[in-house]
Amino acid sequence: MSASKESDTKIDVQSLPETSAPPPGAGGSAAGIFRRLKKDDLVKRGSLGLRGIALVFSLISFILVASNKHGDWKEFDKYEEYRYLLAVAILSSLYTGGQVYRQVQELSIGKTLLQPRTAALIDFFGDQIVAYLLISSSSSAIPITNKMREGADNIFTDTSAAAISLSIFAFLCLAISALISGFKLSTQTYI
Repeated sequence: MSASKESDTKIDVQSLPETSAPPPGAGGSAAGIFRRLKKDDLVKRGSLGLRGIALVFSLISFILVASNKHGDWKEFDKYEEYRYLLAVAILSSLYTGGQVYRQVQELSIGKTLLQPRTAALIDFFGDQIVAYLLISSSSSAIPITNKMREGADNIFTDTSAAAISLSIFAFLCLAISALISGFKLSTQTYI
C-alpha cells in the first residue's frame, strides 16, 4: 500500500459528522428525557406517599395518647414517657403535615415553593431528625408499658401499646423517606 492511500484512509475514518444523534436511551434522546421525568415523578410521589402515611400514623398516635385517660393511675400525663411520646407525635404530625402540604402544592401548581437546594436539605435533615425522635419516644415508652402489662392488661395499656406501634410505623415511613431524600440530595447538581 502506498503512503497516499494510507493518509486518504485516515482522513476518511476521522471525518465522521459531528452532528450525529446520540445512541438510543442516552440522556439526550427523547426517550431518555421521558424516562428521567418518570423516575423523578415516581420519587416525588413516593416521598409524598410515605410522608402522608407517616402523617396518618402520627396523628392517630397523638390522638390515642392524648385520649388515654381512664382515672387513677391510668392517665398518660402521670408518666414522663407518655408525655414524651405525645410531644413527639405532635411534632411529627406538624412536620409531616407541612411537608405533605408543600409537596401537594408543588405537584399541583408545578412550581417549587422553596429553592431546590433548601427543600432538599429540609427534606433530608427533617426526615432524619423526626424519625430519630419517633423511635426514641417509642423506645422510652415500651419498658413502662411492658411493666404495666405484667400487672394488669387493660384498656390503658392496650391504648398505649397501639400508640407506640403507630409511632414505630411512622418512624419506618420517615426512615424510608429519609433514604429517598438522601438519594435526591446526592443526585442534584446544585449542591
